[in-house]
Amino acid sequence: MLGTYRDILRYRQSWKFSAAGLVLRLPMSMVGLSTILMVRAEYGNYTLAGAVAAVNIIVMALCAPILARRVDRHGQLRVMGPSWTISVLSMSALVAAVIMHAPAWTLFIPAALAGATWGAPGALVRSRWSTILHKPGQLTTAYALESAVDEFVYIVGPVLSTVLGTALHPATGLIISIASLAVGGTLFLSRRGSEPAIIPYDPNAPRESVIRKPAVIVMAATYIGMGVTFGAMEVSMVSFTEELGAPALGGILLALFSIGSLTAALVYGARTWRRPTWQIFAIGVIAMAIGMSLFPVAFNIWTMAAVILVTGLTCAPTMTNVNVIIQQSVSAAKLTEGLTWMSTSINLGTSLGTAIAGPAIDSIGARGGLFTMAGAGWAMVVLMLVGLPALRKNTAAPTPELPLD
Repeated sequence: MLGTYRDILRYRQSWKFSAAGLVLRLPMSMVGLSTILMVRAEYGNYTLAGAVAAVNIIVMALCAPILARRVDRHGQLRVMGPSWTISVLSMSALVAAVIMHAPAWTLFIPAALAGATWGAPGALVRSRWSTILHKPGQLTTAYALESAVDEFVYIVGPVLSTVLGTALHPATGLIISIASLAVGGTLFLSRRGSEPAIIPYDPNAPRESVIRKPAVIVMAATYIGMGVTFGAMEVSMVSFTEELGAPALGGILLALFSIGSLTAALVYGARTWRRPTWQIFAIGVIAMAIGMSLFPVAFNIWTMAAVILVTGLTCAPTMTNVNVIIQQSVSAAKLTEGLTWMSTSINLGTSLGTAIAGPAIDSIGARGGLFTMAGAGWAMVVLMLVGLPALRKNTAAPTPELPLD
């Protein structure tokens, strides 16, 4: 299995931009949590802390596709170099404002600016893989690797934010995020050899967004459903473990989901799959829905741990196939935008899941959140089935993997 990944990471020294992408993506699992911890510690207000973090996420979701379109038009360095500089300065300004106890309303300005200029680093990394790898089997391996990196980031980031935020200072997680974005962004953009070429602008080409393409709409809708399950899961695991008198175990249960997903990503990407990608995607969505349906029947820590670990196995392979389908469905000139819409969709879904699960938990306890997860899982299945004809038209069976040059 390791040989498959070693081959693609050695090819044209792609490990360098992939490793830089890992550092660059660390803030995506830390900024929201670190912002809440920092603002809560300094202002003593969870409402303000949550509002500041929410503004950052919402603005990021709205602006990421716009930045992606500019990246496709002008290149990663030209667009994201200045953008990430502004993001670093904005996050630094947020830390300074909180430490100096600036008026509460001023915190929203740097939080919004940081979100508006963050973009979607995962999409940028994946678009580079599509530039240097041209065989579907290899690209599936690369996308699976990046899904594993995402899961690793979501395992490590929250731990760093909470542990260091408690031991040192509540702002430590955000300071690490600032350093990661500055260092990771510089290293990533410096790898010019793997940067996707700028495709000359055709004034006669249609100017509409790729989100209007049927296959992209299906993937975005499905990803929103997946995001709802994630957002509901975060709230539900905290509530579930609190009801059992062991609130500290909530984070461990969430980590088990990421561990299962990471493991599945590495195994999935090491194999060559003969079935068309749309078929494997459909199987993965149904498997995830079945897994989500098991959460409401888990009545103790051990059964919940087993359910969440097994359900995690369905996550990363499904996400890998989503990215592969997007790569097959949009033109190279709009690939970054297409991949970014997926990041935007799952972020919006996560926020929606949290908003829905919260009142459900307040009403009937942790089971309310768990039923929300199950409902969102089967909503994904319905959306997938409705859009399946569009996926069949836009994708084809993968060709056997061939050796790298």
